[in-house]
Amino acid sequence: MTDAPRVREGWEITPSDAARLLASGAAPLVDIRRADELERASIAGAEWIPMGDLLDRIDELDLDDGAPVSILCHHGVRSLRMTLALHEIGVTGARSVAGGIDAWSVTVDPSIPRYS
Repeated sequence: MTDAPRVREGWEITPSDAARLLASGAAPLVDIRRADELERASIAGAEWIPMGDLLDRIDELDLDDGAPVSILCHHGVRSLRMTLALHEIGVTGARSVAGGIDAWSVTVDPSIPRYS
């Protein structure tokens, strides 16, 4: 048995596509990492809602039915889990940023520090 989330095709978004959506105002970017991770690296304009709080605070984003929302973690594993959880509660526009902030720093903004 595996711990991997039951992710469906289309539930991930590339960092470049998430950056375009964020820049255009078409979709919020929600950073679900821990506070200590946020101190190491962050993305301007991202909203921070820690993973453990996201399901309780999703209404703060005021999303329309099916509205896109990009979920970001360090490497994309936690964000996939939260994307699954969000879909299960009806947030069908949730997408995990593939590769997380680590991939973002490589493909979108190299000024964002990478960390392990």
